[in-house]
Amino acid sequence: MLIRFPPKYRTDQELRDLQRDGLRWTVEHAWNNSPFYRNRLEESGASPASIRSLDDLGKIPFTTADDLRDGYPLPLRSVPTRDIVRIHSSSGTTGKRKILCYTQKDIDDWLDMFGRCYEMAGLSREDRVQICVGYGLWTAGVGFQLGAERFGAMAIPSGPGNLELQCNFLIDLETTVLCCTASMGLLVAEEVHARGLRGRLHLKKVILGAERTSEAMLQTIRELLGVEEVYDIPGLTEVYGPGTGLTCRHNVGIHYWSDYYILEILDPDTLVPVAPGEIGEMVYTTLRKEAAPLLRYRSRDLTRLIEGPCPCGCILPRHDRILGRSDDMVVFRGVNIYPGQVDEVLSRIGGIGSEYQVLLERKPDGKDYMTVKVELAADPGEPSSSIGRVIASEIKRNLMVSCAVETIPYGTLPRSERKTKRVFDNRPV
Repeated sequence: MLIRFPPKYRTDQELRDLQRDGLRWTVEHAWNNSPFYRNRLEESGASPASIRSLDDLGKIPFTTADDLRDGYPLPLRSVPTRDIVRIHSSSGTTGKRKILCYTQKDIDDWLDMFGRCYEMAGLSREDRVQICVGYGLWTAGVGFQLGAERFGAMAIPSGPGNLELQCNFLIDLETTVLCCTASMGLLVAEEVHARGLRGRLHLKKVILGAERTSEAMLQTIRELLGVEEVYDIPGLTEVYGPGTGLTCRHNVGIHYWSDYYILEILDPDTLVPVAPGEIGEMVYTTLRKEAAPLLRYRSRDLTRLIEGPCPCGCILPRHDRILGRSDDMVVFRGVNIYPGQVDEVLSRIGGIGSEYQVLLERKPDGKDYMTVKVELAADPGEPSSSIGRVIASEIKRNLMVSCAVETIPYGTLPRSERKTKRVFDNRPV
């Protein structure tokens, strides 16, 4: 098969050379064109002349979300405004928005990365891609759509919500690929199941992005939609948008596009690299991004690097699924807990669905208490009381905290077309 969006390197040495050259270009570009970056580099004692190899990456100061908000409306801008062809805004921000700008080359690079995603997922020009994510300032909708058009498949921009329309399009337009958030994927899957439409679908693949996923949720989507291939696609607006990596068919990690950016995995407290396999914060440095380059941007997303060759044969490196955010961590009775850790524990327990809530509260005795509400599977196969005991035991064993468990019928907890909130900390600040 002709590979239309291949990696820009063939060996580890070629990758190191490419990243070194891209790093030096980015530092010089930012130094010459961004007052923010020049001031930040000068304050740290770094300059383009001091960046000679990848070993010098640690000399570069970090960039954070606060820098983007403080630089509103066009933070990190490193090109003349006449060269900016588009802006996007990151979702989920508070206060001033994080607005990122793009040159035409930035857009073209982004779409080539997205084309690589579709190619890795095994799409062809015969596929019909239904895009059930938001449009407008958010990068997701236009990213999935223009990526499909760059690849050459049919794009069906149905947008989020409207389950009646989604089901009609799945049947009438014979959609073969569904692109959405994991929460929206669950909504569509349950609606298809409720209407008894599974046997009329032409779906082959589902591509999920924009939020953390659990194996239980993925399995529910597979079963209800009757598809075998479900892919996970990462991406931040700050790093172009979705399309900066993808799981392969073996589903053993996300291949990320190391020829477009450098990914560091650092301890969020000490900011030193963690060993492969250990959880850390994802820190990005872009290699040829023009309008708003990133120098050691702290994403707050948590994952771990996966070592060794992938069974699929792809040479691009891998990281695990997004396991949570460093600023989503809660401290319960002296123990640090990330939502992704709860996902992992529950995914290994039978008889339950994919949806849950963790409720933290402080009672009159002054002590903190945790309640975990968990939906049972449609056919749990054993009494809910015994399932609840297993959940409490496994959380105690893995997270080292005690909790009360409340098992509830399937479909009880709220669903969302975007991102589902699962941890509610109701304790006083």
